[in-house]
Amino acid sequence: MSTFVVVGGDAAGMSAASKAKRDNPDLEVVVFERGQWVSYGACGLPYYIKGEIQSLEDLVSITPEQFREEREIDLRIGHNVIDIDPDSRTVTAQSGHEALTQTYDYLLIATGAAAVTPSIDGLDLTGVYTLGSMSDGKELREYVSRARSDRNLQQPDRGPACQFLETCNGPVGIVGGGYIGVEMAEALAANGFEVHLFQRGDRILKQFSEATSEVVLEHLVDQNVAVYLGSEVEELTGTEAVEAVVTTDEHVPVEMVLVGTGVRPRTTLAEDAGIKLGDTGAIATDTYRETNVSDVYAAGDCAEARHVVTGEPVYVPLALTANRHGRAIGQTVAGTPTEGGGVAGTAAVKAFDVEAARTGLSDPEAREAGFEPLTQTIDAKSRAGYYPEGGTVRVTLTVDGPSGRVLGGSLVSEYGEGAVHRSHALVGAVTEGISVDELSKYDLAYAPPFNTTWDPVLTAAKVLSGER
Repeated sequence: MSTFVVVGGDAAGMSAASKAKRDNPDLEVVVFERGQWVSYGACGLPYYIKGEIQSLEDLVSITPEQFREEREIDLRIGHNVIDIDPDSRTVTAQSGHEALTQTYDYLLIATGAAAVTPSIDGLDLTGVYTLGSMSDGKELREYVSRARSDRNLQQPDRGPACQFLETCNGPVGIVGGGYIGVEMAEALAANGFEVHLFQRGDRILKQFSEATSEVVLEHLVDQNVAVYLGSEVEELTGTEAVEAVVTTDEHVPVEMVLVGTGVRPRTTLAEDAGIKLGDTGAIATDTYRETNVSDVYAAGDCAEARHVVTGEPVYVPLALTANRHGRAIGQTVAGTPTEGGGVAGTAAVKAFDVEAARTGLSDPEAREAGFEPLTQTIDAKSRAGYYPEGGTVRVTLTVDGPSGRVLGGSLVSEYGEGAVHRSHALVGAVTEGISVDELSKYDLAYAPPFNTTWDPVLTAAKVLSGER
């Protein structure tokens, strides 16, 4: 009997373990997870903290008991893998004070990513959080719950460390204007906090088009989120607990700070085993997700992927990529070699009453990749003009000037008016490498409650077709 060992029990790891066992029931599948949670939706943490999702367990797709009893996977939580030896084909895991060694025929490294900790003083102060795990989400939910418990309680002797108080009502800071920063701004503001968001660059959501970022920024400001652009955080100050965020130009009193400046791949275990990293800093793999070491695979937020437009390795740590690549690895080790497939960098975000999506390359990314991009932004109605509801969809479309190939796009609309779902047409166009003329001929659905006759994506394509 062959043994498939998986290091890491979230999206990529459990997808691979489940698929491998399903396709080859005779395969022994062993999963080591250093924490206590497996197969959970980390993307739902901001909504749990906000209070829209009531239980942390609601974010768990499949419980450890179900993996063990229903899927016959040997899942070992609380086991931290500390060594991989490709020569002896073994991994060593630590659980408490005990260590055990497990042999493997196939190995998947799915160690995920860790929150980036910027080089600023004060990160060790009480009241400074990151959001990279279920335990982080639990701590932040408890913080917010104290604020929600009694907004009317008067505390004239408030100290800087809110966690020592019965309620938390004071100002909070968010460092970073990416996905986590924007989503957590909503979660905290919705609970009555005075939110201050600090972004080092000149705009938030830099992965999106400037036109999309502008709409989201304006909406955040409308929701009374104080946004500081071009604001380099120099330090967090306080005695024991955080009391202020200090930038080059500002000194903003706060009672809590969330640091959301991105993630980095966890690669130390792989590096120590002689497994190569790519130029992105994540684990390099081939199209089957196999590393430079035979029968050792990597997937999820610790690994690179191939971009469908450029064909080059990229680091795009997103949930669907992890699940898809994990599933492909499971098929491969079960006996059916399966490619993991490329990525387009497709992503979506919600900010209060606005939704946004993006895919492919932005104009600057396309230029850096060697294309000669043409980019156009249009505003169009989301539904038929005579229909009693509806809003506006802003579409930014980027194509290669000489060839007309669709390279990428970014959409933003009022929440529920379809920016995210409309992006799926662009994902298809980007992935298949079609021209903007071909995109303009897509037969997209139309009915007055859902759309205009010419979908906003088609309108953008028509405009760019006429400019070439």
